[in-house]
Amino acid sequence: MSQDLYELLGVARDADGDAIKKAYRRLARQYHPDVNPDPEAQERFKEISLAYEVLSDPQKRASYDRGGDPFGGAGGFGQGAGFSFTDIMDAFFGGGGAASAGRGPRPRERRGQDALIRLEVDLSEAAFGVTRELKVDTAVLCSTCHGEGTAAGTHPIPCETCHGAGEVAHVQRSFLGEIRTLRPCAACRGFGSIIPEPCRECSGDGRVRSRRTLTVKIPAGVDTGTRVQLAGEGEVGPGGGPAGDLYVEITIAPHPTFTRHGNDLHCTVTLPMTAAALGTTLTLPTLEADVVGEDGGDPELQTSFELEVRPGTQSGADRILRGLGVPGLRGGRGDLVVTIIVETPTKLDARQEELLRELAAIRDEEAPSGQVRPGQKGVFGRLRDAFNH
Repeated sequence: MSQDLYELLGVARDADGDAIKKAYRRLARQYHPDVNPDPEAQERFKEISLAYEVLSDPQKRASYDRGGDPFGGAGGFGQGAGFSFTDIMDAFFGGGGAASAGRGPRPRERRGQDALIRLEVDLSEAAFGVTRELKVDTAVLCSTCHGEGTAAGTHPIPCETCHGAGEVAHVQRSFLGEIRTLRPCAACRGFGSIIPEPCRECSGDGRVRSRRTLTVKIPAGVDTGTRVQLAGEGEVGPGGGPAGDLYVEITIAPHPTFTRHGNDLHCTVTLPMTAAALGTTLTLPTLEADVVGEDGGDPELQTSFELEVRPGTQSGADRILRGLGVPGLRGGRGDLVVTIIVETPTKLDARQEELLRELAAIRDEEAPSGQVRPGQKGVFGRLRDAFNH
């Protein structure tokens, strides 16, 4: 190579190490074969890599400045030079001392996984809240070794293969020279230490499975699919690491009277046609009636309400009672929607039939013709009428 190494990197002869490294990074990003497949670019990359290899080493740089051979007669790029792959990685990712030092051993203690259990509650419990005791089966801290994973009186020892580093170097040769990479040590699985005598209770894991009882408070207003988080009550991590969280997913059991739609409650009341025609007043239970205990419960709870059915109420009519639905998680309360279904008798005795025929005669309904109402037009029908006008 006849070109001056300083000129190849585009730096002054008195440039310091940082300036040389910055110049190499800039040129490597431009000429590296992975980003520039041009053969001339590859040759250029070899030249600037050689220049950086020499000028980044104080001894080789001093030899070059004196006019000597920085490779001691070996000649050529990468011949016995031990060019490090981390220098190339530094050029692309801006690495420094941390990249050269590697990641080091990984800790045995790691956070545990989150756990999920499902809990079925009644509609009233979901609406007004409830406290439940749950039995959960999760990994807990080993009481014998207290998470260390070692037998009594023993401790982990440094790995003889990686000498506690948790990583071992692998060297490969390529056109770039020797490429050194770090991989997790197979002997210690990257921990940097080995447990010579594992705890018999947990087999060295630092945790065991156990069934325990937890108390969970379900807030008022939850719905099917709501998850209640219990921080730190999940699986204990390997090596006695911190526990994950436990999530309790709520499922609401069907209710014999009410169905839930959001924070609103719906129910259906069936009335005989005479009551719908004449009108009546009904006493119906509220959802609070489900939470009243044997002692009568809280006297301030509204366990029932009066529903006035106006004369002439039609089947399918809805009555909305404000504030008798489900409390919301963020405040407020939904409504109770009562749908009235008018029931027509299917069997009549002689006297009942006689009275109904008499009523029909009085109302001139002995031979009703029925009322045919025009159906509602569809979207395309309405658009056609709009254009016609």
